[in-house]
Amino acid sequence: MSMKPSLKKLLDRRSFFKSTSTAAAGISLASFFNSSEDVEAATQNVNKASKPSELRITDLRVATLRGVPFTSPLIRIDTNQGIYGLGEVRDGASKNYALMLKSRILGENPCNVDKVFRKIKQFGNHARQAGGVCGVEMALWDLAGKAYNVPAYQMLGGKFRDKVRCYADTDGSPDPKIFASRLKERMDRGYTYLKMDLGVQLVQKTPGTVTSPKEVELRMLEHPFTGIEITDKGIAMMADYVAQVREAIGMEIPLAADHFGHIGVNSCIRLAKALEKHNMAWLEDMVPWFYTELQKKITDAVDVPILTGEDIYLKEEFAKLCDTHSVDMIHPDLASSGGLLETKKIGDYAEERGVAMAMHFAGSPVCGMANVHCAAATRNFLALEIHAADVPFWDDLVTGVAKPIVQQGYIPVPETPGLGVTLNDDACKQHLLEPGYFEPTPQWDKDRSNDRWWS
Repeated sequence: MSMKPSLKKLLDRRSFFKSTSTAAAGISLASFFNSSEDVEAATQNVNKASKPSELRITDLRVATLRGVPFTSPLIRIDTNQGIYGLGEVRDGASKNYALMLKSRILGENPCNVDKVFRKIKQFGNHARQAGGVCGVEMALWDLAGKAYNVPAYQMLGGKFRDKVRCYADTDGSPDPKIFASRLKERMDRGYTYLKMDLGVQLVQKTPGTVTSPKEVELRMLEHPFTGIEITDKGIAMMADYVAQVREAIGMEIPLAADHFGHIGVNSCIRLAKALEKHNMAWLEDMVPWFYTELQKKITDAVDVPILTGEDIYLKEEFAKLCDTHSVDMIHPDLASSGGLLETKKIGDYAEERGVAMAMHFAGSPVCGMANVHCAAATRNFLALEIHAADVPFWDDLVTGVAKPIVQQGYIPVPETPGLGVTLNDDACKQHLLEPGYFEPTPQWDKDRSNDRWWS
């Protein structure tokens, strides 16, 4: 059987390459081919990466997990080249926040992450309402990383650290000794930052600890409007609780506190002053984040770091807090702050104003790895919250990273493309909130609306 002239010519050239590879190392390969057909023949059996310039979004699907530790809708964005990207809607948010964006992103090149984000960010808002926008943004970075064969942190400018420090949220107990034993267990597992819940619920059943209007409905009211104040007796009991915990775990490890209850600003200040001697790492969300002047009033009055931010969407509101030094630290949740790039911008802005950044997180390892890449690329990062320290199947939900995912209180930064994880489908299917695992969503392909910001 005779060979086609072009193929024989190609094989002859291959033999030439083998025999003269050292001598010809600096010669352009293009000079050995006479046509584009020769080049195509030479590379037809090569496992080529995607062609990023021709990549297009073709589908968006969801699968909602439960108990990881909360509800986590996962996003999968498919493309015309067979690669896909994973993202996650923030814990507790509706999957529809992501699905409604499908019609806006179909046909877009996912590698144009910033362009697509600017197109859809108008559909986000503070807290859980930003979950869809942020979940899509995560999936875009995962896709872009896979298309270019680089980890997400590299596309954010590179990394400042090889592993990301974590702090573990810990279930509370009315008995400080029991709670302290739980914190010590965290320390034994390598965690170097701790956090506790420290609210009026610890003392409110004791007479004389809390002043409150009868039958106040907290669901209908915000902090400045409840009329709830802590008495000196209540503050002393809460401070003593922390003292017993500190006695058990020592003063060396940072200990933060959260969930104080809907108490007045003056009670916040008096409680914070009572906690100063326990050298708290920070006091979190003492009042809602949007009361900037009240945040500043508390921050200026006490010698304990004050922190907020897990419900803030986009950089602008963080900028107000940083510009006025209304807080000592910020605490964005990447799944509602705007995604990887926006959160890095938030961190960089805060750094310029001398404000440190911790990160709130309570989801699956998909969102967890998005946080890790962002934290690695942001210089003023302190620690990443982990809510799943006691979820036994959390590590099983993904493959592609070393196990355990949290190693001695740190998560190693993945070097694999994109976010660096692949779903373990069998494990995920065991923890679905509702039937259906990335089922087709043609009903979301079209949405007639005028998406202009102005008329």
